[in-house]
Amino acid sequence: MTTTRYAATRDDYAAWIEAAGEPSYRVQQIWDALYTQRRPLEDATNLPASLRTAVAAAFPLALTPTLERRGDHDQTVKWLLTAADGLQVETVLMISPGRATVCVSSQAGCAMGCTFCATGQAGFDRQLHVGEIVEQVLVAAHASSERVSNVVFMGMGEPLANYDATWSAVERLHGDLGISARRITISTVGIVPGIRRLAREEIPVTLAVSLHAADDDLRSSMIPVNRRYPLTELIDAAHEYARARGRRVTFEYACVEGVNDQPEHAVRLAELLRPMGPLGAHVNLIPLNPTQDYAGRAPLGSRIREFAELLADHGLNATVRRNRGTDIDAACGQLRERATAPDDATSARMQP
Repeated sequence: MTTTRYAATRDDYAAWIEAAGEPSYRVQQIWDALYTQRRPLEDATNLPASLRTAVAAAFPLALTPTLERRGDHDQTVKWLLTAADGLQVETVLMISPGRATVCVSSQAGCAMGCTFCATGQAGFDRQLHVGEIVEQVLVAAHASSERVSNVVFMGMGEPLANYDATWSAVERLHGDLGISARRITISTVGIVPGIRRLAREEIPVTLAVSLHAADDDLRSSMIPVNRRYPLTELIDAAHEYARARGRRVTFEYACVEGVNDQPEHAVRLAELLRPMGPLGAHVNLIPLNPTQDYAGRAPLGSRIREFAELLADHGLNATVRRNRGTDIDAACGQLRERATAPDDATSARMQP
């Protein structure tokens, strides 16, 4: 079976170099080009052109960019990437002065079934391999005007349902690409065993929990996995993570008009998270991104700000996220949803 370029280990390259009769120092040159310089292999000028061609053929890429959209004056870029088996995943690059963040997918599709999420509405296809996850970061890095400094596992799929590949990718991003643990964020809908496992890992990544409601009945109607891991278990696991890492946990809260944006929801949320203390929890309020199969919509900005102020009055840290890329379907699953719609075949094509 062919080992793809970013799934291959240093030992894989070393074995190939030895079999090809090349000097052993070529291994370090390949590794430096891929991970230190973050160059496409074809542009690795520290290698002879003939060797670049041979290595590229022996270690092919796992993903092919199929669609690309740009927004926010080219500061947000979203790709639809196609794997060898034809399945598609999404990757988003967000550029800010002095930094760049990549949002990666950990699965093709998602089995969690969250009602407001385009990926959840489409269903689950398969787990991504470590090389497919790491390659998404490099696709973005090759296109970014700023050095990629942050990676968030907030794209398609539930990272903790693909734990081994997700963590192997974290180790590669941290150890080989040199991305700080504090700048790697794993987002989960609340897979409690995975959160507890993360608390025991050596790399202290940032944990984000997609919460969206502060009572079990409402949350279960939005996030079905809550029936398996109810809020008491989830908050206890998040608290364990915060204590083990000395880091606060971010709780993502997608605000849906008339569903979870009322003052009583804010009070209940504050009561739920208060035991974690001001340094243990932070709430990130997110205006709902619209999807084709969910009728909900985002509240007015003033309502979300009032919600944040009420949380602050109850001693909870809260910020309101500014959504980026809404004009290019940058929310999870939206570009794939649009690209596969029969009447949208020409609306999003790779830019030359």
